[in-house]
Amino acid sequence: MARLGEIGKGAVKVFNGMQELTAREKRRLVSEMSQVRGLMPLLMKPRNNQKWSREDKALLAEHMRRLSALSPYLVILVMPGGFFVLPALAWWLDRRRGRDRAPAAGA
Repeated sequence: MARLGEIGKGAVKVFNGMQELTAREKRRLVSEMSQVRGLMPLLMKPRNNQKWSREDKALLAEHMRRLSALSPYLVILVMPGGFFVLPALAWWLDRRRGRDRAPAAGA
């Protein structure tokens, strides 16, 4: 039984380490993307109930190619079919996620 407890503690350490790594990478990505003029508003269009135009998609692809050198997470985006992952990336980077998205009464 003591061995099972050690395995559980090890699994918790691994899980916490992965969470910290993901959070750190997310902060770095948001920081880098916010320095690219207009990328974050463009990336958040679907989260704001707007559609991407052809020009938007071309611009996003160009930005993602440049940014893929920063993070292994973005390598997926430059692969064939990777463009379909962009809404998931926008969801992951959205700082409003987890907050109530409904407008406040009287606002």
